[in-house]
Amino acid sequence: MTSVLAALVLVLALSLLVVGLVRLAFVPAALVFEARRRRDDPGPAGCGPMFPETPMVSVVVPAYEESVVIENCVRSVLRSEHPSLEIVCVDDGSSDDTFARMERLAAEHPQVRALRQDNAGKGAALNTGIAAARGDVLVLVDADGLFRPDTVTRLLRGFRDDRVGAVCGNDRPVNLDRVLTRLLSLISHVGTGLMRRALDVLGCLPIVSGNIGAFRRDVLDRVGALHTDTLGEDLELTWRVARAGYRVTFAPDALVYAESPSTLRGLWRQRVRWARGLLQVTSMHRSMVGNPRYGAFGVYLLYNTAAQVVAPFVQVLAMIALAVLVLVDGPSWVPSSWWGWVLLLGLPLSLALLLLAVLLDRAPGDLRQLWTLPLWPVYSLMMTFVVLDAARLELGNAENRWNKLDRSGTVSVRGLVDDDGPGS
Repeated sequence: MTSVLAALVLVLALSLLVVGLVRLAFVPAALVFEARRRRDDPGPAGCGPMFPETPMVSVVVPAYEESVVIENCVRSVLRSEHPSLEIVCVDDGSSDDTFARMERLAAEHPQVRALRQDNAGKGAALNTGIAAARGDVLVLVDADGLFRPDTVTRLLRGFRDDRVGAVCGNDRPVNLDRVLTRLLSLISHVGTGLMRRALDVLGCLPIVSGNIGAFRRDVLDRVGALHTDTLGEDLELTWRVARAGYRVTFAPDALVYAESPSTLRGLWRQRVRWARGLLQVTSMHRSMVGNPRYGAFGVYLLYNTAAQVVAPFVQVLAMIALAVLVLVDGPSWVPSSWWGWVLLLGLPLSLALLLLAVLLDRAPGDLRQLWTLPLWPVYSLMMTFVVLDAARLELGNAENRWNKLDRSGTVSVRGLVDDDGPGS
């Protein structure tokens, strides 16, 4: 048992070190993003240079059993400073009072429309909303998302020129009432604060977040509706936009706050769903992976596939091999000093990258959660086995299910909901 544990820790240590070194290589691009952002042109309408006039924006909100959060979501969008906006809410056959709440909101606010369909999944609900929307730009969000007044305007500024087909916003946890959600609020900055900035500059941002993403209507008309046969409908649509020759950009100031999993079971189910979506989309668009025809995007997909699909299997095989090695030769070759382990784990490098990411995201307050960092290696190990479980389910042709999180309605960030509103 001790040998197996030593092998597991060693592989995890080496993995963290390798990942840290790879991320370090992306730092210059992230810094270039910041330098460029300071020179960004807000355009004559304040929505970026691509829009000479204020565009009509349709915010599409699909919902299934979301009565706890739907009102706060819609009311936060209604407080948007963008003057030309509609909200299209689509109930996907909920059995609770989600649709009744949508109808009440629609009766109170002419900008809101409430639609209902038989249960068919998130992708189908989004397609229903997109078909009914009247906007030049479509913003696709989750029903638990809470907008700031400037979220839509900041998102539109990501359309820097006519080569941009979609813009990814910046999602952050809103429920900071558990150890797990506090950890996620901190380490998520590495993906948003650092990696998305760098991938924007390199022209290979592979995902428009399902929590907060904007698409040009004419681009969606060209690439077609969302696929309903995958758990990664947002990922698949992003790759299809790139396949059509458009760029995807990142708008870090377009913030949306949404619930993160507050339990290990919820986290496992969510990440397995995401991993299955990645496996499905990679299979669907395998001709893009490593294909220079799609420029930097296609080349990056090769790295993305190696890092997120292949690497977890290599890690497990390495754990098994090293466990055997420890049993045969003993653990004498494993660093014995505490600092040896720390250096091997690459913790100083990981911590430096995390601090940089938090600063880039202008979120120093999240450093209050630094005490959760000892759980980061455990989280990383869990993500390794998530991919293995996702592969098992895919090989077994498991059913695609929405499997959304159980909502708590907890809002830990001030100023996002009315003091007397639901969930406050």
